[in-house]
Amino acid sequence: MPLLGALDERLGAVALAAALVVLWRGNPWPKAGKIAATVAAMALLGAVVPDQPRPAIAAHPSAKDAKPARTSPAFRPTPPAAPTRPAERVRDFLGERLDTAFGRSRKSGYSVTYHDASSQGRAVTARSLWTVCFQQPEPGSVVVEKTVEFGVVQAGEPCPDRDGHAVPWPKMPDVSWKTWPTARAEVAAVGVPERRIRAEAAYRNDTLPAEGEYDDWRVCRQDPAKDAELRNDAWVKLSLSSPENGCPDPDRGTAVYLPDRDGDGDPDYRDPHPNDRNRDTVFPNGRPRDTGGSSDGDSDRHGWSVCRHTRWC
Repeated sequence: MPLLGALDERLGAVALAAALVVLWRGNPWPKAGKIAATVAAMALLGAVVPDQPRPAIAAHPSAKDAKPARTSPAFRPTPPAAPTRPAERVRDFLGERLDTAFGRSRKSGYSVTYHDASSQGRAVTARSLWTVCFQQPEPGSVVVEKTVEFGVVQAGEPCPDRDGHAVPWPKMPDVSWKTWPTARAEVAAVGVPERRIRAEAAYRNDTLPAEGEYDDWRVCRQDPAKDAELRNDAWVKLSLSSPENGCPDPDRGTAVYLPDRDGDGDPDYRDPHPNDRNRDTVFPNGRPRDTGGSSDGDSDRHGWSVCRHTRWC
């Protein structure tokens, strides 16, 4: 067993274990002798087992073999990036006069074109007389190329709903049998200036009272007719009648007269003396007579005369 332990510690351990088994199981020795033999065998095996080699300790490098330690480079802060200019965006010229939009665009370096935005395809001349309705690129978009095109209509015209569509002129409302103030307000509401809305008497031999005294008169005819286009130069004429007279029969046209029994030019409803042609609203006490003794005077007193039977005098 000591010889095996000297050769190989694992063989020595196996031999020791086998010897101990034989010692404790098949040997009649007393217990104390067995213990003593066991201790002695283990001590003998430990004495002959060679020492385990220790790992070699690396020698400290000499000064000349030592390599300098690597150091990280000094921190250098990254310089801040130069501020970027915001993207240029297309200016909004909608609603401006073409000459203004054209001049400002060219001053900013744009190439400018323009065309009629209506369906009529008109030639655009005299830029001050046109208004911008559409522009490409659209207002606020980022500039890619410095070009812009305007769609325009003549000053005073409403813009089409889309470029190239018809100009949406307002339509004449139906104001038949409405009072003068109501009718005038409705026509003005669609864009006709009040100075372009005129009133006249519907009957040929009738006249309007003073301003403000025919507010209860009603519309019998209107020109333009209902749903007609009201262009920016349109005039509107409303023919009025007193409520007590009603409107003329449309089939009789516009040359319709009110009853005038004495033929003095005043309709009976206004004539203070409807049966006396020498007295009317202008001369309620009678017309002045000519005292010059001329034949015209005799005609004025006894027969038909221009002054008495017409309103030319």
